[in-house]
Amino acid sequence: MKQGIHPQNYRFVVFKDMSNGFAFISKSTAATKETIQWEDGKEYPLIKLEISNTSHPFFTGKNVLLDTAGRIDKFKKKYAKK
Repeated sequence: MKQGIHPQNYRFVVFKDMSNGFAFISKSTAATKETIQWEDGKEYPLIKLEISNTSHPFFTGKNVLLDTAGRIDKFKKKYAKK
């Protein structure tokens, strides 16, 4: 294996699912300017997620249609018969 190709600056980061408010802490190298105070009283960088395993239909078993930025409307408009 090649040496020195993996990042070394892993740190604890809070990932927050914005659709349901679920948050978890993990290690990451992702850059962010936002921070959040975690349950242990310390402040950690915050990464906002649009969807996670707690809100994704595959994991929840619920069929939810998420229409972000009117994708369905754009599709219908693009392929509508003129």
